[in-house]
Amino acid sequence: MASSPEHAAALDAADLLAHFRDRFVGAESDLVYFDGNSLGRPLRVTPERMVDFLQEEWGRGLIRSWDEGWYDAPLTLGDRIGVATLGAASGQTVVGDSTSVLLYKLLRAAVDRQVSLDPRRREIVVDHDNFPTDRYLVEGIAAERGLEVRWVSAPRDAGVGVDVLGEAVGEQTAVVLASHVAYQSGHLADAEAITALAHEHGALMVLDLCHSVGVVPLQLDRWGVDLAVGCTYKYLNGGPGSPAFGYVKRRLQGDLVQPLQGWMGHAAPFEMAPGYLPAEGMRRFLTGTPPIVAMQPIADMLDLIEEAGIDALREKSVALTSYAIELADELLSPYDVTVATPRDAASRGSHVLLCHPRMQEAVAGLWQRDVIPDFRNPDGLRVGLSPLSTSFAEVHRGIEAVASVLA
Repeated sequence: MASSPEHAAALDAADLLAHFRDRFVGAESDLVYFDGNSLGRPLRVTPERMVDFLQEEWGRGLIRSWDEGWYDAPLTLGDRIGVATLGAASGQTVVGDSTSVLLYKLLRAAVDRQVSLDPRRREIVVDHDNFPTDRYLVEGIAAERGLEVRWVSAPRDAGVGVDVLGEAVGEQTAVVLASHVAYQSGHLADAEAITALAHEHGALMVLDLCHSVGVVPLQLDRWGVDLAVGCTYKYLNGGPGSPAFGYVKRRLQGDLVQPLQGWMGHAAPFEMAPGYLPAEGMRRFLTGTPPIVAMQPIADMLDLIEEAGIDALREKSVALTSYAIELADELLSPYDVTVATPRDAASRGSHVLLCHPRMQEAVAGLWQRDVIPDFRNPDGLRVGLSPLSTSFAEVHRGIEAVASVLA
């Protein structure tokens, strides 16, 4: 039976990625961590990296370190993220700002470009169930630029697809904004198909990759995605507040005017020139001084992703979410818990949404037992599963605890 501890132990014994778990701080404890899709565990090697950074690059190099690597760090780290996780050739990804700020810059630049080419394009298409920041930014940009928001709705367990977007995208669409993995249900959108739909109508496609980068193999170049933004504190384990990354298709970079013009995006920032001249390439999307300290932990997780391979991570992710759904069917269905995540593995990311009217109360009780999921309104408990730091035994203990609390 899926609910037996022996079955979980057998799955762990057969897991070719199981040894990576020992490289994360706290993974050896009995705590069940179901929130890696909100904040990933830190790596054991990161304190050593941070001490070395403090003593050498900052302590001894001091301001000279800008010339010796810091100045280019947003681009070199961006290229590592692009190659290792995004399916993006170099020169198209940059690191800096928060997810919200970077999404604002790219979305606003995309909208302005579209309107300048065709003033009839007055609509931004976005779904009602997208992450709040995405929706709020769309509303704000639409108000700033005198545009309209075209809202679409999708079934909770199905998410945004061609069928839903097809009813909204047309000759008035400037930009389509969608999350690759829905933050509540975990639905995995067909990015290539929805991008093709946007392009068919002359619109630009902007993807939010926050819940897919690092666990779902991405092919932004091949799919033709125009712009994308993602965070680094979930499956890239960069730590709380670690900076976001932005991707802009190479051929679009020179067409976009980013709205937050700062000295670090200038073509010659250290000349302190009287007027703004944007840099070539992805540097033009920078604004202020990059968060160099906060970039350090990301490199450690990229090392692990490169070592394990993104395809192997996806295989483990699918196995973990499949196991969580099996356990939910066996242990939680007697309490009328429903699974709001697609059962088709090809249509889900790396978290599972379990729904019940008492889930908010249940999450509070689980935290007291050192079982850490999160709650999403109105009735969802999210089980976030990070392939390299989560074991099958951990999933078993966690779902068993959910059943105990509901009982």
